[in-house]
This record gives sequence, structure tokens and C-alpha cells, in this order.
Amino acid sequence: MQPTSSLHALRKLLKERDLDGMIIPRADAHQSEDCSPNDNKLEFISNFDGSAGLALILADRALLFVDGRYQVQARQQVNLEEFEIHHLHDEPLHLWLRDNLPAGKRIAFEPLLMVNSQYESLRTSGCDLVAVNDDPLNTIWADRPAAPRGVVTQMPDEISGEPGAAKRARMAALLNEKGVDYLAITLLDNIAWLLNVRGSDVAMNPVAQSFALLKNDGEIEWFVDDAKLHQLDSTLLNSVSLQHHDSFLARCQKLAAGKRFSLDGDTAPVAVRIAVEAGGGEIVWQPDPVTLVKANKNSTELEGYRACHIEDGVAWVNFLAWLSHEVPLREAAGNPVTELEAQEKQLAFRQQCDNFREQSFSTISAAAHNAAMCHYHSTPETNMAITTKAFYLNDSGGQYFNGTTDATRTLNFGQVDAQRRLHYTAVLRGFLALISLQFPQGTQGHQLDAFARRPLWEMGLDYDHGTGHGVGHCLFIHEAPHRLAKKVNPWPLLPGVIQTIEPGYYLEGSHGMRVENQVEIVASQPGFCKFASLTLIPIDLSAVEISLLSEQDIAWLDGYHQQVREILSPLVSGDARPWLIEATAPVRTQRA
Repeated sequence: MQPTSSLHALRKLLKERDLDGMIIPRADAHQSEDCSPNDNKLEFISNFDGSAGLALILADRALLFVDGRYQVQARQQVNLEEFEIHHLHDEPLHLWLRDNLPAGKRIAFEPLLMVNSQYESLRTSGCDLVAVNDDPLNTIWADRPAAPRGVVTQMPDEISGEPGAAKRARMAALLNEKGVDYLAITLLDNIAWLLNVRGSDVAMNPVAQSFALLKNDGEIEWFVDDAKLHQLDSTLLNSVSLQHHDSFLARCQKLAAGKRFSLDGDTAPVAVRIAVEAGGGEIVWQPDPVTLVKANKNSTELEGYRACHIEDGVAWVNFLAWLSHEVPLREAAGNPVTELEAQEKQLAFRQQCDNFREQSFSTISAAAHNAAMCHYHSTPETNMAITTKAFYLNDSGGQYFNGTTDATRTLNFGQVDAQRRLHYTAVLRGFLALISLQFPQGTQGHQLDAFARRPLWEMGLDYDHGTGHGVGHCLFIHEAPHRLAKKVNPWPLLPGVIQTIEPGYYLEGSHGMRVENQVEIVASQPGFCKFASLTLIPIDLSAVEISLLSEQDIAWLDGYHQQVREILSPLVSGDARPWLIEATAPVRTQRA
């Protein structure tokens, strides 16, 4: 690769400012998983476009820290003659700084892009953290995209299930219980939920870049570009105090004297702390209360999830029936279906759904060894043929006006060797062990994670990502705070919480596989919960070693496939119906 001009320009800038290095996160001021192009400084400096990571730029070294999902991708996208690749969690930045740099080195950071918990950990490194507030990369980013100005729309009460004013009153009551004057809200999905609005600043993320201050009397100030608001009705606009987007920090400082501000140390930029403390205010560190309230869905939201998954299931079945027909036929004719063609066809089927709005994330359409990158996205340069000789993995979802979907299927169109069969069977067994589980109400996500991993662990294998995540209601595909993973997650799993279940396995250079359903947690026996599948898509059993499935596994699969068949068969296309009937036949008739 050619030397990176942006890296050279940043080093020159750091030298001019007498700085030894700078931290460049994959983050905006709202800790969004998907940044706008204007905010994606990590991609600008490194060429890495994954959804999580950070760079440390020094005078003579450049380091990129990414998690397990992106270890392969990072090595393909960045110039390895310039960047070292490190693991974001196994080798955290504060420990690397402590162990590799002399104390007192001046390391720059932007306080709007760093949360307080990260700031506090970095302060233990021995380095001198230097806050820079003037967006220094803007001086070297000549062709920087403009800041987004997407239109904001109303979320009707009949879809949200609760008026915005009622939500704000509930949250204000929680503030009063804690003796707090203001809640500073920086998470975009929390603001969207609280105001019953949806935005369009970043594709597939229906939120608007903004900040909010909620007072303990229920009054709210919304810091947003008013050019985005022309489609909102006067009732909503008259119920909030509109402020200029860039005045948020100054307003926090002005209001701070003698007041108590609630800040979330894991999500609020350290810039807010600096502003409140400079104004003489007191900070109460606690999780943003909106996050947990939002995650426990009301009955109207749950009905929306169920309805949109029926539409999404129809689109999936129409797509899978088409794909199952075309892959062997086109391969034999020498004109195979490709990853990009498949994802375009799948999108076309989704676009036929009445309530479909847009994709909920960029489709992972991955054939053969491309699927070993669990967050792979096909490009014209990497676009592979989907054939009968290798697995094909499709992870995709939709934003519907009444809900959000996310599902993964691994598909086989031919013969499978013994190793791949055993790997896929282990992944499916882990999926079945977790999705069929009954557990006490209040169980936490990390307490369930091992159920999905056990079949792989028995083979000496594992996967380096979580087992499940929350999903927003017409909001983010990854919604806090609930998560199924090895890392401790202290939030109770209760009826009304939405999760995914998605174990996988990835062998670099060979194959990748994942099975994912979105689920609703429902009450079962007194004091216990279970998972009810929202996803309605047949699971490919052609590569499964049926003899390794338990009777409980088979009973769950047969019951699930019967449900999928009964709900979707009247709704799918005539061409897809025979495929659906065959794909949902009882397990023992689906031998390879």
C-alpha cells in the first residue's frame, strides 16, 4: 500500500502542537455504532470501516485496536506497514500506554468523543491526557463530508404505545426519586424514544443527531438543527424548548451552578462532565434511566415486533426459495449467483412489504471463506459466487414502521465435508440449547451465555463475539443495556425484553456460520421466563448431523417449523410455497 497521507498530516499537526500522540476513536459525540461519514475519523486516518475500534497515533508508531469481530477485516483494510493491529479488549489501550510509553507523554483526545469511564481508565496509564476541543482533524481533512441534515418524523402514539409527554413525566419522577435536577441525554435512540420521533441522519439508523436536557419537572430542552424539523407537527414542537445543536455544552455549564446533573459514565462524553464541573454543578453518576425503561417494551411495541417479523419472514422465504432454485441452476450454467446479487434480490423482496422502511443494517452476504469475517460486507472487489461447494451466510434485517428485525441463516446447497458438518451442528445445538431454555426471572445475560457455547467448547472451539443483543423498536439494531455474552451484564432479563440469540463459528480462510433468531422474553411458569421466537424463517438442516441432536432439539425444531409453515404459507408467493413446505418438514425427513 502507499503511505497514508492522512497519517503523515496528523503527525505533522501533533508535532506543531507539542503532542506525543492522539487517540482517534470510532465514535461520534453520541457513541453511535454507525457514524455519519462526517464523524468517521477512524476510517479517515486508517481506512478501517468497521463499527468498533480506535487508533493511537504516535510519532513513530500507529496502532489500531479492534475486537474479535474485526481482526481479519482490519488486516485486509489497513496498511500493515504503517499500522499494528491489537485486540480492543484483550489488550486495552490504557494498559498498552502504561506498559509501552514513559510517564508524562502528552496524548491528545477529543472530550466530546470519549466517555468518562474510558477517560478515567486512561488516567491510570501515566500519560498526560490533553483535551483538544477544536476538532483538529478538520484542518487536515480536505474532502470531509458535510454534517448530516436528515429529516425528522413523528412516531405516532398508536405505534409507540405511549405519548412522549407521558414518557417524560415518568422519567422526571425517576429524577426526583434520585434528587437530581437535570438528566443530560446524549444517546440518540434515548432521545428519539423520549420524544417519539425518528430521524434519518445516518442510513439504517432512524435517529437524529441531537442532545437533550430533561428537567425533573418534565420540561425538556432539545438541542437539534431546526432545519431537520419541518415535518414535525406544532404540538410536539410547542412541547419542547428548541436550542441550537452546538449550544449544548455551554447550556450545561450555564445551568450547572447549585444543580445536580445525572450523567451516565459509560455513554456521556467527558466534555459534559467538564462543562458541568466548570459551572459549579454536582454530577450524579448513574446509568441513563431512559435506557432501561426503553428496553422493557410495552404491549403495543411488542405487537409491532410480532407483526413486522411476519412481513420479514415472508420476504426471507421468498428470497430463500429463489436462492435455492437459482444457485445450482446458475452454477451449472456457468453464471453463478453472487453475494451482491443475492443481497440486492433480498432487499427487493423486503421492499415489497407494506411497512418496510429501510434495512436495519448493512447485509452480511458472505460465501465460503468470506463468512469467516463475521461482519463481512461484500464489495465489487470481494464479491464471490454462491455455489453448491461452500456455505453461504446471510445476516440481514429490516426497519419497519412498527418494529425492527435481525436474523441470520447459514445455507448449504450441496455436499458438506465432515468438519463443516460437525461445526455447523455444534452451532445449531448451541442455538437450540439457549432458545429452548427456561430460566428464573431476573437472570442476567452472562449467566446464560455458556449454554450456547457448550457444544463448541466440547470440541475445543469458541467464537469471539457476544451471543445476543437487544434490538430497538424502529431504532438501533444493537440496543442497550441487555446482552448475552461472557462479559458481566448486570441487567435482569424480564418479560418484554427483546434479544437475539446468535452463536457462530469462524475458521479463517475456510468458512463461517451463524444461526440467529430474534426473540421476545415471556413469562412461563411462576417466577420463570422463556424465549419466544419472533423470527419466522426455516433453519437449514441439510448440513446437520441429525444423530447428534437430542429429542428436545428435534421437538423444538419441529414445533418451530410448524409455526413458520402455518403462519407464512398463506402469505408467501406461489413459487415459494412448495419450498417452504419442504424446508419446514419434520426433522427426520430432512436428511442430507
